[in-house]
Amino acid sequence: MSGLNVSVGYFLVAFALSQVAHPLLNSLNLGNFHNELLASFLLVACWLELQILVELGAWAGGFGLDVSLTLLFLILVIQGLSGRGASGNPSITMQSFLLSKISFLTAFGSMIAHFVGAMFAKLLAKYYWSLELIDMHMFHNMMAQECSPTLRVSVLQGAFTEGICMLILHLLAMRTEELSALLRATIFAATNTLLTCMANSYTLGLFNPVLAFALTFHCAGYSFLEYATVYWLGPTAGMIVAVFFHHGHIPLLSHKNWLFSQKSRYRIPKQKNLPILKRAASLIWGKRIVIQKNGGRNANE
Repeated sequence: MSGLNVSVGYFLVAFALSQVAHPLLNSLNLGNFHNELLASFLLVACWLELQILVELGAWAGGFGLDVSLTLLFLILVIQGLSGRGASGNPSITMQSFLLSKISFLTAFGSMIAHFVGAMFAKLLAKYYWSLELIDMHMFHNMMAQECSPTLRVSVLQGAFTEGICMLILHLLAMRTEELSALLRATIFAATNTLLTCMANSYTLGLFNPVLAFALTFHCAGYSFLEYATVYWLGPTAGMIVAVFFHHGHIPLLSHKNWLFSQKSRYRIPKQKNLPILKRAASLIWGKRIVIQKNGGRNANE
């Protein structure tokens, strides 16, 4: 079978499972927990296969990075439209918490759902890869114990890259909140894909803490703390700066706007100048009355 067809088949299986599981989990009345779980499941499951296409597609499948980026764009659009308001991204959940849109318990539950969804996604990927339908999956299974980290630069450079990219994505997400779902998902997916292409040689451009945890934290070369600094602390810092830039403050912590002036466009006269203004007004109105009287006399004459 063609390698690309097998990968597309895998994406369709992951999407079908997320859609079938939704009504089943919805009957349990878990609130938004199941939506975040399924969004994380779909995103992580697809990215696990995309990582193989990025690393092995050029010499084992015969296609380059452009194919992987096209698939990533389509996956992000579909995930954005089918997520039912869920992001599958802890950073976006934290953003909603800082904006006082959700409570702490809701945010904490959503983050747990993200990691649970990632765990199920890894189980699906491992089972699909064990079938070894194509050479890429066979090679991946052979090299699974010695995976290469996605971080290809220093920890500081990696954290800066993830933070700047997340700053852009969060600002974009907040600026496009009032657009239609299709347009918002398309703009966000296109920007995310472009940033992934630019950051591919640095951090692979994951921009999602739970996604990074599932894809690269188990690879040798860096410690857990170093991975957390790049893929957790960097995106979180970028998200906080984006919220501050967009609103001028952090709504959860303070309502004072530190960036944008709240002065009125119209100047209100000070109290001590009011008597002078009243005198000037009385003089003006007095002159108008005199002129009107004189005009009436001239007309009678």
